[in-house]
Amino acid sequence: MQRIRPFINKDLVKVLTGMRRSGKSVMLTLIQEELLASGVQKEQLIAFNFEDMRNAHLLNAVALHEEILRLTKDLHAKAYLFFDEIQEVDAWEKCINSLRVAVDCDIYITGSNAKLLSGELATFLGGRYVEFVIYPFSFSEFLQLYATVSPGEDKQTVFRKFLLCGGMPYLANLRFETEPCEQYLCDLFNSVQLKDIVKRNNIRDVDLLERIISYITANVGNVFSANSIAKYFKNEKRTVSTETVLNYVKYCTESFLFYQTKRYDLQGKQLLSSNAKYYIADHGIRQAVYGGNMRDINLILENIVFMELLRRGYNVTVGKNGAHEVDFVCERKEEKFYIQVAYLLASEETIQREFSAFDGIRDHYPKFVVSLDAFDMGRNGICHMNICDFLTKDNWT
Repeated sequence: MQRIRPFINKDLVKVLTGMRRSGKSVMLTLIQEELLASGVQKEQLIAFNFEDMRNAHLLNAVALHEEILRLTKDLHAKAYLFFDEIQEVDAWEKCINSLRVAVDCDIYITGSNAKLLSGELATFLGGRYVEFVIYPFSFSEFLQLYATVSPGEDKQTVFRKFLLCGGMPYLANLRFETEPCEQYLCDLFNSVQLKDIVKRNNIRDVDLLERIISYITANVGNVFSANSIAKYFKNEKRTVSTETVLNYVKYCTESFLFYQTKRYDLQGKQLLSSNAKYYIADHGIRQAVYGGNMRDINLILENIVFMELLRRGYNVTVGKNGAHEVDFVCERKEEKFYIQVAYLLASEETIQREFSAFDGIRDHYPKFVVSLDAFDMGRNGICHMNICDFLTKDNWT
């Protein structure tokens, strides 16, 4: 809400994107509540959810446009238009662009696919929109929510629950009970796969898509390329082109199931074109569908930190530092810092490996090693933090 407030009543279309069930509809409700509290009248608010069958007759641009003109005809004040899951409306971007001209209105839309802002919408609106990505709950938000279900638990205990459950908002309604939560997350995953990936992109080889998703999910945080996935399938006696792999992975990122981060050569000061890393939007889905979060805890901790960085608006890359690799190079406006994520600094060899990743980086930006250790092992100006403290800290620099 803090990020959205400055744009209320401004001549920009507010676009809320993010994975299905991450809380976009709730955000629309919160905006409406804030408008009503500020003196806007209820009849000024016009809202449609296009996954509701009662709105099936409005799933094309012309029908929706005519309906809005009818509803606003006798309205002698600004209309506030809320369109949930707008991608279900055929040629919706033409309707939105026309309404900006035809009606005195403030428009808010949500969608579960990044294609919302690629191509057509950007062309039609010509920069007259602002995007807000809605992510699953952070650990700080999870802490607050978990306290309503099981008050009095310490931060480390709640974090262990977070490792398995993830941050999808609805889980609180299930009181974070293991079996119902896993069932819900499996159904959510299937819905994203079917509605936002298979149907939207007319995918015929669903088995191949499932295999690619399984591969990426098992390897979150590992560096790999489309070529390596194609070779993996070749070893499995399944021929698939690199281009097909690239397309399927792109469809998964467009549905906000995965997020990609590229590699940056810290010495050559340039982005590297090969071998990106991928992270899953919610690690609870990984546990529910594939299991193994505790077995792969080092990858899951890295996934959690990456998503927290995105939530806070940082541009994140993987730093290639000669023979070393820095997990995350984080930049936002004038801020910059580096992060290494580890499970436990249990031996001198591990400590040396994690801290030496920063060797040769000559600038004076902050450097962090984040792990589950309770004791501070910082050295040589490099800050070491427990991951729970790191995730709940308001500012890192």
